[in-house]
Amino acid sequence: MFLTPELAKGYQRIVGNDEDAVIGLILSAAERAALAYLNRQVFVDFAAMDAAITAGTAGEFPMVIEDDIKLGMLKIFGDMYENREDSVLAVSVARLPLSSKELLRPHRIGNGV
Repeated sequence: MFLTPELAKGYQRIVGNDEDAVIGLILSAAERAALAYLNRQVFVDFAAMDAAITAGTAGEFPMVIEDDIKLGMLKIFGDMYENREDSVLAVSVARLPLSSKELLRPHRIGNGV
């Protein structure tokens, strides 16, 4: 994982440990969603990326994670945490100008998912 549950809880202003298992699940899903969108291998640091390149498992366009990707993951986490159902009733919804996709798009390769 690139992000810690503590960072995600701080980002979302979550106090307490009652939902730690759910937070871990949502955080893992948010990271996977962001990585699927990027359509490339992302590594925690240059040493991990170099090891994967040497092993031949880094893929075509490997990169080391950057802060804007982490923030994109946190935005996806926040959306998943706050909106746990597939639909809402009687709620006005608007997409914010700086969404997770705007943060992730500059690093995306190809069409992705």
